[in-house]
Amino acid sequence: MTHLSRRAFVTVAVASLLVGCAGHSDDKTSAARPHVTTPSANPPTTPGRSVPVRLRIPGIGVDTPVMRLGLAQDGTVQVPPITAHDQAGWYQGSPTPGRTGPSVILGHVTVGAYGDGVFRRLDRLRRGDEITVRLENGTSAEFAVTSVRTVAKAEFPTKAVYGDVSRPELRLITCGGPRTGDGYRDNVIVFAAAHPARH
Repeated sequence: MTHLSRRAFVTVAVASLLVGCAGHSDDKTSAARPHVTTPSANPPTTPGRSVPVRLRIPGIGVDTPVMRLGLAQDGTVQVPPITAHDQAGWYQGSPTPGRTGPSVILGHVTVGAYGDGVFRRLDRLRRGDEITVRLENGTSAEFAVTSVRTVAKAEFPTKAVYGDVSRPELRLITCGGPRTGDGYRDNVIVFAAAHPARH
């Protein structure tokens, strides 16, 4: 990514996470409307750049389809819809899982009246736990958890999550901590790196 597009990516991604995972069908993202230009925020799929279609995390019982997430009309990153059949979503402005850089997958911890979300147990992951992302082209990217952090949304570690890295990495993000009104105070962030035995 260029410096401009990376800054735009960080801005809109953080804005959506601060307001977009309360788990209610009437969630709005109007509280954060960054005015950014993002010419490469939703790049088209090109030959050699497959997309993730399934996420498996055996340690916490996750086996979910993965949808694509782009930008909402207000310029924030979309979040998966609140539905009975909750699933994770990959922000397609981030690298494809398995390619160099931090790939970002978001999911809900709760989905309103439907109950638990697909990432309800994300904070139970531990260092070394395995994550598999299956791509549309039939290949898979394998990762191992390096750390799990619960941070206040007001102190979201932007550089640590979205900064440049020299290897394929993965970020799984949801809400966590105590409830505050219609939302949650914190974000749970899983950091994972390409599995050394497979890359």
